[in-house]
Amino acid sequence: MTDPLRETIVEYGRSLHERGLSPGTSGNLSVRLVDGFLCTPTNASLGSLAADRLSLLDASGAHVEGDAPTKEAPLHLALYDAHSDARAVVHLHSTYAVAASCLADADPADALPALTPYYVMRVGRLPLVPFRWPGSSELVEEVRARAAESRALLLANHGPIVAAASLADAVAAAEEIEEAAKIALLLRGLPVRELPQRD
Repeated sequence: MTDPLRETIVEYGRSLHERGLSPGTSGNLSVRLVDGFLCTPTNASLGSLAADRLSLLDASGAHVEGDAPTKEAPLHLALYDAHSDARAVVHLHSTYAVAASCLADADPADALPALTPYYVMRVGRLPLVPFRWPGSSELVEEVRARAAESRALLLANHGPIVAAASLADAVAAAEEIEEAAKIALLLRGLPVRELPQRD
């Protein structure tokens, strides 16, 4: 019998990959379960996920069954720890967000300007996490240190990671970060009208 949640992860992965938001084998998705987590496997293209091969983790994050989990699963767990109501986490290496994460003058407190209402509503502030190598314990600790500040973080020279109440919401926020980064880069050097953050 097909598990609808697993199929939903596969569908979102395929959509993100087909739209160029997770090139190659980059990017990973996870969903919190009652007693653990489902996440995408290591070295897997989001465009060719298999529902029965997704990684199942227990509540502590230990691998239970399925393919070996993404090496970035600890980043997801750090966000879940910080946001008890989060049901899903999306991490992408989307082009414009990665480009924005490489800018030397990016504001560590808020890496992208608030230029559109949907960015303000879906993302809010986007703290920049200092660069540490992917898969390293140092990166996990940096994410853990910043996770309480926002549901969305931008990893320097790496890409965005977002926690939300559902997989649909996490994907929407990650997509909004990519669009906001694209707009910010297109307008770079021009005078802009920034929006206030909502209370």
